Amino acid sequence: MSKCEQCIVREFSSLKALNKDELLRIAECKSSYIIKKGEPIFSEGENVNGIFCIKDGVCKLTKLSPNGNDQIVKLIAKGELLGQRSMISEEPVNLSAIALEDMEVCFIPKTEIMGFFNKNNNFSMNVMKAICGDLKEADDHLVAMAQKSVRQRLAETLIYLFETFGTNPDKSLKIKLSREEIAGMVGTATESCIRLLSEFNKLGVIELSGKKITITDITKLSRLTT
Repeated sequence: MSKCEQCIVREFSSLKALNKDELLRIAECKSSYIIKKGEPIFSEGENVNGIFCIKDGVCKLTKLSPNGNDQIVKLIAKGELLGQRSMISEEPVNLSAIALEDMEVCFIPKTEIMGFFNKNNNFSMNVMKAICGDLKEADDHLVAMAQKSVRQRLAETLIYLFETFGTNPDKSLKIKLSREEIAGMVGTATESCIRLLSEFNKLGVIELSGKKITITDITKLSRLTT
């Protein structure tokens, strides 16, 4: 079992506020899992009764729309926590978390986390800041969906993937998403997404090769966001 106090991942989340004794307690009670690509960490409506710490890999948070399509709300990467809001509100999760690649995930039971929440002010403040940050992102996303065109949103999404997750040695985006998944992030039909990606390719701002997308002119792509 890995030692939580030696895990560099905790430095990127609310867990950085915990002291050595608290981290040792987590190491004793946590469960570690390997989640394969395409598998859920949890599903919408599920009671998770704790939080998940992403030790390695990337997952997508999705919301099932009334027409049966999955809307991608956010991508979650190494070092982030899942389930904080649900744990505090004592409600089922309102999103599904699905692995985009093979992942290593640690689960910490609610009983332990709430004990830290009640006794460690820095930890509880970090958790609340994280939840507030998620709410701000949700507000910004709602405004973008209402006020920006699909073209602008697609350009912003490609820049987000580039800046957040980086590129492979061949310069293609490191996160390889299907056209349907990109459309889910942008909030449009898959056909519209494919048409706009082709347009961006003709404009010379990206190159397409199968699922691979390479941004060739970040400056010109940025102009398409306005």
